[in-house]
Amino acid sequence: MAEADGKSTVFKGGSEDNEGGKEERKELNVSGSKEGPTESSKDDTGETSGDRPVSDVEGEAEANREGEEEEDTDSMDGSGLYSLTEDPERDVEEERRERTKSGEKRAARKRNRPGSGSNLSTSSDEDDEDDEEEEHKDEDDDEDNNEAMEAWLGAELRDLRGPVWRAVPSLLSREIGRDSHQFARRVCGARGLVQRLELQGRLERHTGCVNTLHFNPTGTRLASGSDDLRVVIWDWAIRHAVLEFDSGHKSNVFQAKFLPHSGDSTLAMCARDGQIRVAELSATQCCKNTKRVAQHKGAAHKLALEPDSPCSFLSAGEDAVVFGIDLRLDRPANKLVVVKEGDKKVGLYTIYVNPAKTHHFAVGGRDQYVRIYDQRKINENDNNGVLKKFCPSHLVSSESKTNITCLVYSHDGTELLASYNDEDIYLFDSNHSDGADYLRRYKGHRNNATVKGVNFYGPCSEFVVSGSDCGHIYLWDKYSARIVQFMEGDRGGVVNCLEPHPHLPGMATSGLDYDIKLWAPTAENPTGLKGLKEVMKKNKRERDEDSMRHGDQYDTQLLWFLMRHMRNRRPQRTRREGGEQDTDESWSSPDSSDEDDGGPDHVQCMSS
Repeated sequence: MAEADGKSTVFKGGSEDNEGGKEERKELNVSGSKEGPTESSKDDTGETSGDRPVSDVEGEAEANREGEEEEDTDSMDGSGLYSLTEDPERDVEEERRERTKSGEKRAARKRNRPGSGSNLSTSSDEDDEDDEEEEHKDEDDDEDNNEAMEAWLGAELRDLRGPVWRAVPSLLSREIGRDSHQFARRVCGARGLVQRLELQGRLERHTGCVNTLHFNPTGTRLASGSDDLRVVIWDWAIRHAVLEFDSGHKSNVFQAKFLPHSGDSTLAMCARDGQIRVAELSATQCCKNTKRVAQHKGAAHKLALEPDSPCSFLSAGEDAVVFGIDLRLDRPANKLVVVKEGDKKVGLYTIYVNPAKTHHFAVGGRDQYVRIYDQRKINENDNNGVLKKFCPSHLVSSESKTNITCLVYSHDGTELLASYNDEDIYLFDSNHSDGADYLRRYKGHRNNATVKGVNFYGPCSEFVVSGSDCGHIYLWDKYSARIVQFMEGDRGGVVNCLEPHPHLPGMATSGLDYDIKLWAPTAENPTGLKGLKEVMKKNKRERDEDSMRHGDQYDTQLLWFLMRHMRNRRPQRTRREGGEQDTDESWSSPDSSDEDDGGPDHVQCMSS
C-alpha cells in the first residue's frame, strides 16, 4: 500500500451522487442475492425498527416506491454499493481459471492411470467416461462447498438501516447555529464517512511490534508501547514523537494508558514480565521515573481505567488474578479476585470497566466465558465471586479450546463486545440476566496468530472494528452485522490494535509492523469492498482446516521456539541515554510475586 504524501487533505464536497437510483438502494445479502426488507415503522430521523420479514415482492415494491420518492443524494451513504458481489469480468476470469484447473486435473489423471501409454486406443471410451464422472464429482463437491460457504457468510445478517446523518442538511443547520454541538458526534458516527476511511500516514520510531495504542482524553497525544520495551508519546497530528522513554519492563510492553484527569502526567503500563508500572511524566517533555506498583505471576496483557479516577485502575494477568491499584496508598495493589471455573484458575487476557457502572468490570481469558464482577460485593465462596457470565450457546459445551482475547463495553455500558480466538466476535447485552446468549455475531476475519483486539467505533458505538490475521481491518455495522469497510493494514500480516480517536472521525492501528498507521475519511469515493468475499472465504477455510488438525499445539510450540531462537540471536539492546530514571522500587502487595518472567526474548504479541 502506498503511503500518503503527508499533505493535509481537505474533505471536498458535502454530497454524494448515488447514481443508479433505485438499483443502488436494494439491499443485497452476502451471497449477492436480494433480501426482502423488514416491515417496520419509521421515526422522525428516517431510521427503521423491527425485524419481521415481509415477502420479496412487497420488499421490491417498497424499495421502488422509496427510490421514486427520494434519492438521498446528500446522505454520503451509498449503502447499495456495499454488497459482496464481485465484478462480472472478475467472475468470468475466475470461472475460466477453474475450467483450466479442472482440465489440468483431468490430464494428470490420464497420465497417472495404469497402462495409459500402451493401450489408449482400446480403452479411450472408458477413460473418457471415468474422466467425466470424476470431473462432475469434483464440480459437485466444489459447488456444495461454495454453497455452504455462501450460506455461512449470509447467515445472521440484517438489512442496513437508512442513513442517520445527511451531509447537506447537517452542514446548513450548522451554518445557522442549529444543533451545532451535535455536529461532530453525528459526523463521527456516519456510515458514509466510515466507508471513506483511508490511510493518512505512518508514525515510525519503534524497533519492534507495536502492541498498544492509547489517545489521551483530549485526543492531542497518542501513547504507543512496543516489543522494544520503549514507550513513545506522539503529537500525531504533525507525526512527531514528543517523548520517548524506557518503560522499565523486562519483556514486551502490552499496554500503556494515560490515566484520566491527570493532566497527561501519569501513564500506567503492563507487560509480559507481569509487572504493572507507572511512569511520571513532566511538562518539560521528559519522564521523571517509572515505578512498579504490582506484580503478576504471569504475563499481564490489559489494564482497565476507571473513567473518573486519576489514581486508580485495574490489571489482569495470566495468573488469573485481578488487582485493584490505588496510587494514593502506600501499598497500591489489592487483590480483588482470583478468577476460577470450579476449582480451576482461568488465566486472563483482557479486562474492562463499565463506563456507566464503574464498580462493574468484565474479564475474559482462557475459556469461553465473559465474567462480570461487582467490586463492592465479591465473595469467592459464592459462585467464585461472579455477578453474571455470558457465552454464545454453541460454545458452552464446545470441545475446542476457545479463548477470549479482548472485550470492551459500549459507550453507555449497555453492551459488551467479545472477540474469540479463531472464532467470531459476539455482542452481548450487559444488563441481561446471567447466562444470556449473544445479540449479534460478526464474522469474516481471522483471530488466531496473536492476542487480537476488538473495539467499538463511533461516539455511540455504531460500528465494530477488528484486525485480522490476513492483515486487513474490518468494520461492521453494529446493527446489521454487515461489513461496511475493509482496508489493508499491516504488511507483516496481522493487525492487533485499533484505537478510535475520542472526538474526530478517524483511528490509529498497529500490529506486527514496526509503525503506527493513521486513518481518516478523506477518500473521494466510498469503498467497493474489492476482494472481500474471497478473503472471508479464505479465512473461514483456514479456520476450519486448523480446527480439524490435531497437531495445532505442536505447530504453535514450534513457532514459539523458532521465534525465541531468532530473538536470542539479536544483539542485546543497550539502554538509551534519555535523562529518564527507571527504578525497580516496588509498591506491590504482599500477595504479588517478585518473580520475573525473564528478558525480552519472549515471543512478541502471542498468548502464553
